[in-house]
Amino acid sequence: MQKTRNLLCLLALCASFSCTLSANNGKELTDKDATTAIATEAEGKVIHLNKAEFLTRVFNYEKNPNEWKYEGTLPCIVDFYADWCGPCRAVSPILEELAAQYKGKILIYKINVDLDKELAAAFGVRSIPTILFIPTKGTPMMAQGALPKEEFVKQIDDFLLK
Repeated sequence: MQKTRNLLCLLALCASFSCTLSANNGKELTDKDATTAIATEAEGKVIHLNKAEFLTRVFNYEKNPNEWKYEGTLPCIVDFYADWCGPCRAVSPILEELAAQYKGKILIYKINVDLDKELAAAFGVRSIPTILFIPTKGTPMMAQGALPKEEFVKQIDDFLLK
């Protein structure tokens, strides 16, 4: 339990400020929203999440505050970003390309830190972009800054899909 708490603290310290663009803006998901999200995953596109969606699809830190438990079935990347952030805008097309390139192998999510400040704070996001790499098993890894495509590919191949 102490190890998990330390991991969450480390993630919080390493993380910086992040955001996610979501049409739901914190509201409950409808059947139509869930269908749209599944179709987006199948198409190999980046998926924008809000806090409620993050809790059900990635990590429910409210339910499991002392233990990391990934809720997904495919490895994923979570991009904490803001629309006004230049480096975030530079990373966005790279993530779109990777979502298509690794369709069916990984999922790529975006969290708008301006819309989901609580979620960003829960991960200690203080600068953006902050990227969270989440394997299906094991602990996630966090990186800050606008990573080049080659670094994303390296992390996907060596860390997420190993």
